[in-house]
Amino acid sequence: MRNRQLQRYGLFLVLAMALAVLSACGQGSSGPSAPDSSSSPAPAAGSSGQGASGDANETITYRAANGEVQIPKHPKRVVELANSYVGHLLTLGIKPVGVKQQAADNPYFKGKLDGVDNLGDGQSIEKILQLQPDLIIVLSIVEPAVLEKLSKIAPTVAIEYGKLPVREQLLEFGRMTGNEDKAKAWIERWDRKIADYRPKVKAAVGDGTVSILQPYAKGIYAFGHSFARGGEIVYGEFQLKAPPIIQKEAIDSGKGYASLSLEQLPDYAGDYVFTSPWTGDTADPEVTYGSAVWKNLPAVKNGRVFTIDRQGSLFNDPVSLEEQLEFIVGKLTGANGS
Repeated sequence: MRNRQLQRYGLFLVLAMALAVLSACGQGSSGPSAPDSSSSPAPAAGSSGQGASGDANETITYRAANGEVQIPKHPKRVVELANSYVGHLLTLGIKPVGVKQQAADNPYFKGKLDGVDNLGDGQSIEKILQLQPDLIIVLSIVEPAVLEKLSKIAPTVAIEYGKLPVREQLLEFGRMTGNEDKAKAWIERWDRKIADYRPKVKAAVGDGTVSILQPYAKGIYAFGHSFARGGEIVYGEFQLKAPPIIQKEAIDSGKGYASLSLEQLPDYAGDYVFTSPWTGDTADPEVTYGSAVWKNLPAVKNGRVFTIDRQGSLFNDPVSLEEQLEFIVGKLTGANGS
């Protein structure tokens, strides 16, 4: 028994050394030059394999971005370090045991994460160990050394953000966790909502263009169809028009966003604009909002600028999309300004 305790203590010391490098789990962004995706800012490559028995220890072989991983067939204690997939888990009836600060700050999760440990920036090995997870979820951009350390705690699945649209990503999580039926049920409900709202929104907007803009320290970000902020709904579900330059640089390119200067803003601003300050720095958004360039935009003059939630807009999971949907539909059909 004493030898076993010493072995466990030795493993804890090895894992604790990972604390200094675990900062790579801190953001869902690929680097300082890219907007945060929650993280902007979703996706594993697929799943396969069969469990050997029906007991609690049954596992499956899951093909993730980091290769084949043996994971519990029905995980019970999931630590979500990617931020982007907390809402997927909640939709499938799985409350994670630990999430990062960014997910905890999402107003759309209010009341849904009661009792869930807030792991802050996700860098504390001790906190993750204490939660005794049976599955850890990270983004594929995590440092290999960090991924290795996490994998010693529990099976760790890395997901490539933005590879799969929301329906496919939710189905993937359903297959991963043994909840495919719940995933399909949500998709059916979502499809009915979109089918009801789409003609109303398109009738209200007509041939008008829509932009999603966020000022940041070095300029302004314009978002497309796959980088949260409501783009999946505006351009994906409702198929509304983006200004040509956004269509080219943020959508057709597959990048999901474009960066522009204040002087370029008139080319990127649509007839309708959704906006909020970016969360990735402490720049003063009034540099943009208080400028003559901004104030002279047709959307501003016509009262067609709508302020999206700064924290909630970072997410494109099912829970967040449902909230964003109601907001977007209400603004575009009512056009009552911000």
